[in-house]
Parts: sequence; structure tokens; C-alpha cells
Amino acid sequence: MEKIPSFTINHERLLRGIYVSRKDEVGGDVVTTFDIRMKEPNREPAIHPGALHTIEHLAATYLRNDPEWQDRIVYWGPMGCLTGNYLLMRGDLMPEDIVELMQRTFRFVAEYEGEVPGAAPRDCGNYLLHDLPMARWEARKYLNEVLLCMKEENMRYPE
Repeated sequence: MEKIPSFTINHERLLRGIYVSRKDEVGGDVVTTFDIRMKEPNREPAIHPGALHTIEHLAATYLRNDPEWQDRIVYWGPMGCLTGNYLLMRGDLMPEDIVELMQRTFRFVAEYEGEVPGAAPRDCGNYLLHDLPMARWEARKYLNEVLLCMKEENMRYPE
């Protein structure tokens, strides 16, 4: 069986950042899949599942309510390897196009206080698996160390 494209990325050299994972045509529209990489794979500890689950709830809620971008958001969800998230958006986009949106999103998560949206038994399939303090910590770290000082190497996959 052929490797899928995401398994051909050199994870030994991959930095934290925002990458275009793929672009697909769906019903005449381009859908861009972004790799929102919060951890350097295999070199940093993965994000704790409870923190990543909380980031998922908060970021998805924020993005789907963002006045400028809400109509282009298709999906936000965690990577199975627990090193980041996938963001699918309608449009032929590049990382530079969404840096400001990601800065706002991760600032929202880093500063969030209160009940996590959708973290109730009726709303979530694993409502007990949430960790808001760690989600805030991870979001603040990614915001300050990556998103606020993006460089070319944080937006292009390594060779």
C-alpha cells in the first residue's frame, strides 16, 4: 500500500508552526487542510489528551463564531499523535493568510475562563476528559513562542 502524503513529511525536522497539509477540490471549491503543529514531533512531549480536547472545544467554538472567517471553517480537530490540530477551510489558502486568525484563536484559548463550551454529558462523548488550565498553558506557549514570531521555516514543510 502506498504511504499517504502526511506520512511522507520528515517529522524528524518538522518545527512547530502552520503548514498546508493538502488542498482538495470539493464541489467546485478548494478546501485547504492546515497542519496546526503545536509540538515538535518526537522531540517534545505530546499534548495531554485532556488539554488537547479542551483546545478542540474552545478553538472550534471560537472559529465558528469568528465574524470574518466563520463561513470558511469546515473542521477543527486534534491530530491522533497529539502534537497539534487540523484546520480545514474553504478556499485556496496559505499559512500567511491565517496567522492573524490563529493568533486570535490561541489568545482566546489562553485567556479563556469559565465553563468549557460543550463539556457536558449531553454535548460531548467524553465530557470528563478536559483540562482547561493545561489547555490555557499550551495555547499561551504556542502563541508566544510560535504564532507571534512566525518565520518561513514555521510555514513550509521541511525537505
